[in-house]
Amino acid sequence: MKFSQLLSFAAVLALTVSACEQPFNELEKDPNRATTAPASLVLGGVLNDLYNSTYGGGAWGDYQRYNQYYASNYNYYATNEYTWTQTSLYFTTLKNVVKMEEEAKRVALPDQNPYTALGKLFRAMLFENMTKRVGDLPLTDALQGLNNLTPKYNSQKEVYVQVLKWLDEANSDLAALIAKGDNNLQGDIYYGNSLAKWQKAVNTFKLRVLVSLSAKEADADLNVKARFAEVLANPAKFPLMTSMDDNLQYVYNSTFNKYNRNPDNFGQNATRENMTTTYLGTLTSLKDPRTFVVAEPAAAKLKAGLQPTDYAAFVGASSGEDLAIMSSKANQGEYSFQNRRHFYSTYTAEPFILLGYPELLFTIAEGINRGWASGSAEDSYTKGIQTSWAFYGLKDGANDVFFSADGGYKAFNTYSAPVSYATYYAQTAVKYAGNNANGLKQILTQKYLAMFQQSGMEAWYNQRRTGVPTFEVGPGTGNSQRIPKRWQYPTTEAAYNADNYKAAITSQYAGNDDINALMWLLK
Repeated sequence: MKFSQLLSFAAVLALTVSACEQPFNELEKDPNRATTAPASLVLGGVLNDLYNSTYGGGAWGDYQRYNQYYASNYNYYATNEYTWTQTSLYFTTLKNVVKMEEEAKRVALPDQNPYTALGKLFRAMLFENMTKRVGDLPLTDALQGLNNLTPKYNSQKEVYVQVLKWLDEANSDLAALIAKGDNNLQGDIYYGNSLAKWQKAVNTFKLRVLVSLSAKEADADLNVKARFAEVLANPAKFPLMTSMDDNLQYVYNSTFNKYNRNPDNFGQNATRENMTTTYLGTLTSLKDPRTFVVAEPAAAKLKAGLQPTDYAAFVGASSGEDLAIMSSKANQGEYSFQNRRHFYSTYTAEPFILLGYPELLFTIAEGINRGWASGSAEDSYTKGIQTSWAFYGLKDGANDVFFSADGGYKAFNTYSAPVSYATYYAQTAVKYAGNNANGLKQILTQKYLAMFQQSGMEAWYNQRRTGVPTFEVGPGTGNSQRIPKRWQYPTTEAAYNADNYKAAITSQYAGNDDINALMWLLK
């Protein structure tokens, strides 16, 4: 008995000593936690991050207020101020891009595979978005984990050079994969694993990047004009989106991924948000029938005798208006709310477009207007307007439009609105003025209208770059009635990468991480 007890004690002691002798990194491993995952599963997370983080999680959020597409009139939920400070960056998502590529290699996919090809696009999209927000960024030394905890910053120009390089490589890789019929991509919530559509998105995004560099068109290293012209001149090598079917977009459903305005939250925000002068005022000034799809007529205007299909019945507030005054006017029916039928009556109002065909058409028109490529700017401009109209279901002739019968989202009155594109286009303010400053302003204005509630802050970036449209300022926008030019770096940079952060702030902004300072991109 005693002998057996001694043996048991010795065995336990041996096991204990053995366990103690294991290195800590072995002891901390949880055998119940996965250390690998299919590349397709990681891809799904990255694609969701693009929607939720990079593009602001859809319509009617902060980004769309900054775009001055709508305004909050209830400060408990939000204000219209531009008093932002630091921004988040997307290095966690970029780490997942690296992991996605590693997982593809782990299952013996070749070096050139769909996940590494898309990884280059995602790197380009994420770094381009980050640099537009802050300026210089860690890039060359980034994503090295414990091997480099204090990465040096690359200049903003270097970031853009690398972004364009990634996009060219992604296009070449996808072309090769398509040619050999590769079908390894899985888990794609946007394009259903279509490499051909992803290739169109790569080149469409490339044109977005190039036009965003309009202030640097003379820079020899970026070679903006030649790159732009090359894409348009060689559609076989650089295929672009050719219809709305090619949009990179997030599609909603009625069970889990619901549109951001729907029957469930009507009581929370329907009267606490209203349309803005910047957007709705531009539509009504052009007698644009999109007015009738996106907005409700202001109750006070109807009470005064205007008809629901009178453009004068639709009124937006200035984003710069004092919030208390805006709230009072909204409660008195002086401002238009979102169209109840289009945005609130279902859970799937419209897809959220991250990168779309209408934007592409106006980007092409802008490049031709600037003299970067040959072709007809007017053709792309007019097609862009017509494509946007079609997105809202508008067509020539009598169109049924719907406005709330009682202020709610269930009962609607139907009206007939005559629509004529020829009549609309004949207006001096709409008909293309030619490849000059007036024509460029028209292109940019229509691009802004077409991007309503879409594409994250792309409308704001375009306005920052071009000044079109003119954004409203006042007590309600804060920041001493200025529209800021950038965000501050995350506080984690100052805390954990202090020397490199200080060097970047000094070289760019004279040592002041100021939201009103101009980055290289804008100079």
